[in-house]
Amino acid sequence: MWKVNAGRRSALAGEFLERGVVAIGWREVGDYSNAESSEDVLEKVSKAYPDHTDRQNQVSAGQIWRFLNEVQIGDPVLTYDPTDRLYHVGEITGRPRYAPDEIEVLPVQRSVDWQLTVPRDDLSDAARGRLGAILTLFKLASSAAAEVNALARGEPIDNQADATSSETVEDAVDPFEGLEDQAIERVKDRLLALDWEQMQEIVASLLRALGYRTSVSPAGPDRGKDIIASKDGFGFERPRIVVEVKHRRAQMGAQEIRSFLGGRHQDDRGLYVSTGGFTQEARYEAERASTLTHLMTLDELARALIEQYDRLDEEGRRLLPLTKIYWPA
Repeated sequence: MWKVNAGRRSALAGEFLERGVVAIGWREVGDYSNAESSEDVLEKVSKAYPDHTDRQNQVSAGQIWRFLNEVQIGDPVLTYDPTDRLYHVGEITGRPRYAPDEIEVLPVQRSVDWQLTVPRDDLSDAARGRLGAILTLFKLASSAAAEVNALARGEPIDNQADATSSETVEDAVDPFEGLEDQAIERVKDRLLALDWEQMQEIVASLLRALGYRTSVSPAGPDRGKDIIASKDGFGFERPRIVVEVKHRRAQMGAQEIRSFLGGRHQDDRGLYVSTGGFTQEARYEAERASTLTHLMTLDELARALIEQYDRLDEEGRRLLPLTKIYWPA
């Protein structure tokens, strides 16, 4: 089973699914879909990226050649969509083709029949780690592939599967490249492990890091608000931010957004946090609302917490303990 990452931060996963493809980049190389040899690919890559090291160009050429020649029609493939934390599993159905007008930054693609999905939350820690490699294209270790297949089809997981995969030139790629994206996913894993009250507290901690005072609702009926945030702590000084926190796997729909907005005052600002994400209808509802409202996904929450981590109070750091590391830029 192959994994193809959908661009930086997997931001183009929706394009993969909508178009029924997987695709790779290196657009400066031009049309390399019919390259005749790995040496030909390396020559084209080296000309397109003269400022890159020989090692970088070798890794890029190796990735391209695998996509063109080692990936075969009928091979299983997956990609990851961080917006809903789903791995989408399909089958390669076509040969490489150059289509720069469809996904500009990933111009060479292969058609895919997308068939099944696997929630990241259902995978073992070991499988998550193996699926987190930052290469554009790589072959999954057999243990990770077996686990994905079993979960996708509702079958028992074989924990005895071989955990190794073939060594390639790409295996020696800089391990720090793409570390930020891996860290984001690990932070999201940690956040999902919190219970609802803890999630509410860490959102409140984030607001305090941004300079607000917060009032957190106790458990029980809250009339559509979990947190009130304002500069003075009482809600007299504008803006008053009313926050709803939904910590569940399911997406929030338009009805939930309408209910949230129904009790808002004209000068309120709304923040709706959903770890399960939002339907498109929910986003439309928020966009046309008279109350300015932001819908925050799990991904946005994780990135905001990392960005403000130095300002988080003791409660926030207790709920999400992180270690800062440094390496040469």
